[in-house]
Amino acid sequence: MNLQTIIEQLELTPLTQPRDFRGIQPRGGYASDMLSCVMAGAQPGNIWITLQAHINVVAVASLREVSAVIITENAHPEPDVIARANEQGIILLSTPEPSYPIAGKLWEMGIW
Repeated sequence: MNLQTIIEQLELTPLTQPRDFRGIQPRGGYASDMLSCVMAGAQPGNIWITLQAHINVVAVASLREVSAVIITENAHPEPDVIARANEQGIILLSTPEPSYPIAGKLWEMGIW
């Protein structure tokens, strides 16, 4: 399943620059708001689900080479965070939904 399909099915809003999301194939998911847990547990290619929206999310996403970050509960990063994500090639996506239902929907889609 590619990231474009996930964006469409979960009705996610891309916050960073458009790109070919069809060419990105997420390899699992990880849900946590604790950055230290993400650094220890997220795998390259995972979709990371969090309600955090600050600059350190971009640093951790880059470190762990996640395929995308889904920011939940309408948390919205500041423009400098989005700019840094664009510079680092990190995809930030937004949803009004809480993390738990998003994780469940990804699981049902086969992202686990």
